[in-house]
Amino acid sequence: MKPATAVVDVHRTYKVHTEFYANPNARKTIILVNGSLATTAAFAQTVKYLHPQFNVVLYDQPYAGQSKPHNSNSRPITKEDEASILLELIEQFQANYLMSFSWGGVAAMLALAKRPARIEKAVITSFSPLLNEPMIDYLEKGLNHLHAVNGDELGHLVNNTIGKHLPSLFKRFNHRHISSLAEHEYRQMHSHVHQVLHLDAHCEMQCLSAVDIPVLFVNGEYDEYTSPEDVRLFAEHLSDCQFTTIDNAGHFLDMEHKGAWLQSQAALLGFLQSAPRSTKSFRPQPELQHAMAV
Repeated sequence: MKPATAVVDVHRTYKVHTEFYANPNARKTIILVNGSLATTAAFAQTVKYLHPQFNVVLYDQPYAGQSKPHNSNSRPITKEDEASILLELIEQFQANYLMSFSWGGVAAMLALAKRPARIEKAVITSFSPLLNEPMIDYLEKGLNHLHAVNGDELGHLVNNTIGKHLPSLFKRFNHRHISSLAEHEYRQMHSHVHQVLHLDAHCEMQCLSAVDIPVLFVNGEYDEYTSPEDVRLFAEHLSDCQFTTIDNAGHFLDMEHKGAWLQSQAALLGFLQSAPRSTKSFRPQPELQHAMAV
């Protein structure tokens, strides 16, 4: 199952590496949005259950993975930039569904607030509108390692916190990847984390009234960083949302064990393949709002 790869020119500003897993029998296409410091490889387990049903689009942010050589990376990009890139790729690949993981939920929610006309449903995994105490502690420690460009300690931090439920093999891969990033990638993440920790209000919930499609939130039972309890705050601001908790799983969900993989598969396919409540029509797109949450 090898994807077709291409480098897409976005707004004549960024060059984005993309991977397209074509399914000749599929009628729908889903685009996946990475978490921080991640590349398309992070979705290896997810593609296994999505590709038999859909065309699947993966991509690396301009500063990451196979996009890195094609961009100057002279300055960090904003979450608004990431949302704009996502909106362009949705059009390029004519995506019908969107799925995000972890901090990719920021760009995803910003993009959804723009009401991309093609998107019919969205799945937001391992994401929360709140910065709770465990997340703040994790971010503050991570900020110190990012400032020092200490990839080794950052890798250990990730594995001991949000990644603590991963199998040992995945932890080794995780640490090897995080400890060997380019300096600009640490600067990019430092800029984002610093902004999040110093905003007066990190979550612009008023944007959510613009989201007019069904959204499924998926969180792990044991994930105290983006907890199933905290994510339910979205129900107060979204008109059509559902929540699923993956049993015996932490932040990384389908990477952690086969049971979590099977539950994730059932939750996503059940949601995405259910009959829509209404037919969505094309309509004008409102202005992109400010960053929402981490």
